[in-house]
Amino acid sequence: MSASISKFLSYVLRHSPECIGLALDNQGWANVAELLEKATISGTSLDAATLREVVAENEKKRFTLSDDGTRIRAAQGHSISVDLGRPAITPPQTLFHGTATRFLPPIMENGLLPGSRQQVHLSADSSTANAVGQRHGKPVVLLVAAGRMFADGHTFFQADNGVWLTDTVPAIYITLDETNFSADGQEQQ
Repeated sequence: MSASISKFLSYVLRHSPECIGLALDNQGWANVAELLEKATISGTSLDAATLREVVAENEKKRFTLSDDGTRIRAAQGHSISVDLGRPAITPPQTLFHGTATRFLPPIMENGLLPGSRQQVHLSADSSTANAVGQRHGKPVVLLVAAGRMFADGHTFFQADNGVWLTDTVPAIYITLDETNFSADGQEQQ
C-alpha cells in the first residue's frame, strides 16, 4: 500500500496537483488536510497516519512535512514550476549523475539538461548515481566538475533529501566515470 501511495503522492505533488483539484503554493507546499480530503474524493484512500508513515519510511526521502505537520511537498523532481526556497550553496568539487549508456552520446555533446523537470539532479556519491542509472537501463556514472561550474558562475541548490540541483550541466564539465568504461567511452567487458 505505501508504495502505491508514494507513487500517488509523487505524481500529485511533483507533476499534477490539479488532477485531484489540489493547489500548491509557490514553494510547492500543499495543505495536508486538503490533500487528504481531495485524495479520498478522487478514489485514493489516504489518512493522516498513512501519510506520515509514507513520508517517514520513503527511502529516497521524496517528501517533506512542515515542522507543524500541516503542509507537505515533494523534496525535488518537479515538472511544474515551484521555487523550493532553498538558498544557493557551494557544492562539493565533484558530483555524480547516473544515467543509461544509451543516453551517453547526446549528453557528452549537449550536456545534462533538465528534460521534463525543472532542474538537473545530481548525487553526492557514485553509488547513488549508479542506482539512479540502473532505473533507466545499463547504468553509467558521470562525474560533474561542480566546483569548477560554481567558480564559473553556475548555481547549485540542495533539496531537503540531499539531492543536488542545478539548471544545466554543460558538456565541458562532464567526464565519464572510468570504472566501467574505457577512455573512448566504450563499455569494458
